[in-house]
Amino acid sequence: MRIIAGTYRGRPLKAPPGDATRPTSDRVREALFSILNAHTPGARVLDLFAGSGALGLEALSRGADSVTFVDDAQPAIKAIHSNVQALSADATVRRSDALRFLSAASTSGAQYDLVFLDPPYRHAERLALPLSEALPAVLAPGAVVVAESDKRAPLTLTLPLTDERRYGDTLIRIYGP
Repeated sequence: MRIIAGTYRGRPLKAPPGDATRPTSDRVREALFSILNAHTPGARVLDLFAGSGALGLEALSRGADSVTFVDDAQPAIKAIHSNVQALSADATVRRSDALRFLSAASTSGAQYDLVFLDPPYRHAERLALPLSEALPAVLAPGAVVVAESDKRAPLTLTLPLTDERRYGDTLIRIYGP
């Protein structure tokens, strides 16, 4: 796994050990960032269920202003810290449940232009409604939300769907204005 393009192009990334984290493949990230090209430069990015942090780090590499990584698993947090440090990137890393983080972020007035959601596939259906209810409070005007899930158990948010792509068993849904 590596950064596909931008400032950190070609730099390797570490994934958390074991099979609890399923990193987004290079092929899917490349296709996704081709779609998001106009939304990435200058963006304030939130990478929920961050895993290795590959999506947020790719965004930073392509010109995002800031990235906040959120995951509740200690091995993921350790991998994210390692990747951020190896790239000398400036990013915020939080160990937290995603819904708890969104609640706190909305209270603090935090706003994001680009949000990545890549929850464990087995929890996608259960998380759809709570995420749909919590996300609008942290979305800046014109924000884009990218949800990754298994095509057999999609993460279906109640936000305006603007694009949908399938890459093997991976389903990418893009929500936005």
